[in-house]
Amino acid sequence: MSFIERKVMSVVVFRIDRRSGVATYLQIVRQVEQALRMGALEEGDRLPTAAQVAATTKVNPNTTLKAYRELERAGLAEVRQGAGTFITRTLADPDSGPEWPLRTALTEWLHQARAEGLGGEEVQALFGAAFEAAYPGAPGG
Repeated sequence: MSFIERKVMSVVVFRIDRRSGVATYLQIVRQVEQALRMGALEEGDRLPTAAQVAATTKVNPNTTLKAYRELERAGLAEVRQGAGTFITRTLADPDSGPEWPLRTALTEWLHQARAEGLGGEEVQALFGAAFEAAYPGAPGG
């Protein structure tokens, strides 16, 4: 086992809550995202194989592969045939990544709402209604 494999094995320990109501693959995705935000995973780190995750969590390897494909779609990981799945960027720096322009626009919108006299509860209600319209039935909506 290489240094990176030992590092990742000690850093990424997936915890699956089967009673949470959140799909198992999404729990894996969210845990990787959290590790990226905290700096526990960095660009170039190798994620555990689907077989390793299955052995430690009793999750079907296909579920882990689905999570890794989702991370790949989000631009956070890449699958290298025969080598594994590797982190391609971090979330620890809020100034990086494709979501930064969206964060800037949202921050500007919040400042505009405040300048126009909207209170916190009004902004939350307005955001909640807009979120529900954009993501019908999504958790948090």
